[in-house]
Amino acid sequence: MQVLLRYSASSVVATAISQLAFLVCYWIGTPATLASVIAFAAGAVPNYLLNRRWAWGRTGPAHPTRELLPYVAITLGSLVVISFLTTVADAWIRNMTETHSWRTLLAGTAYLAANGFTFILKFVLFDRFVFAAPGDAGERTPATR
Repeated sequence: MQVLLRYSASSVVATAISQLAFLVCYWIGTPATLASVIAFAAGAVPNYLLNRRWAWGRTGPAHPTRELLPYVAITLGSLVVISFLTTVADAWIRNMTETHSWRTLLAGTAYLAANGFTFILKFVLFDRFVFAAPGDAGERTPATR
């Protein structure tokens, strides 16, 4: 349970950074897809560092194939889902209102909701495959730590 709480706290920090980046990019006229990519990248690095060190207690160099490669794959998959959902929502939002501030607020809400959509799936994948102790992948549940 402690890992889930720390993962959640790390995600709040990363999401706040990402959300701010999205809103700024979108406000200045960056298309929703590009704004999503920029925002996601802004939050991805602090998210990895906080999750690795604080949530799962990993120190030392990361193993390239057991940790980094799966993390990047999961993160890129999340990016695709989040960008797609935000872009679809943006197209719908643009038909709803002409007001730039409302569009920004609604697109930001869609981006936040898309992040929430991937939250639990990423936790399970990180816990089981990315930050699992070598030889433990798939054998543990968060409650058994």
